[in-house]
Amino acid sequence: MTDKEFLQAAIDESDLSIKNGSSPFGAVIVKDGKIIAKAHNTVVIDNDPTAHAEVNCIRKACKELGTFDLSGCVLYTSCEPCPMCLNSAKWANITEVYYAATRDDADAIGFRDRVFYDEDVINLHHIDLKTARAVMDDWYQDTNKRPY
Repeated sequence: MTDKEFLQAAIDESDLSIKNGSSPFGAVIVKDGKIIAKAHNTVVIDNDPTAHAEVNCIRKACKELGTFDLSGCVLYTSCEPCPMCLNSAKWANITEVYYAATRDDADAIGFRDRVFYDEDVINLHHIDLKTARAVMDDWYQDTNKRPY
C-alpha cells in the first residue's frame, strides 16, 4: 500500500467514528508495510478526553505487538495530531507521522486544538515533597525495572 492508501484507511476510520456517534478523526499504525492497528476517536462515547484516534490506535498497536515501544512503526492520521497525540507518538518511539487535514481544518469545524498550540492553559505548581523523589530512587535502584 502507498502512503495515500494508508491515509485513506485513517480517513475511513474517521468516517466510522462519525457513524458510531463520535467526531471525525481516525488513525492507523503501520509496521513493515502492514496495518497493525486501526482506531477512531471515542472521546464522547467513552467520556474520556484522552480517547483521541491516535492514542486509541497507539494503545491497540501496543497490545497487538506486546510492547510499549513502537519503533519502526508509522502513524497515519486523518487530521494533524494535537500536542497530546503527537507527544504520545513520541513516547511510543514513533518517528514518522503522516496526516491529511490540518489543525486549521479542525479549528474551522469547531475543535479547540489551537489553544493547545498557542496558549498555556494550565498553571503548574511545584510542592517539593522528598517522599516523591524517594519513590523514584527506589525505582531507579530496582534491577527488575523496565525503563522506557
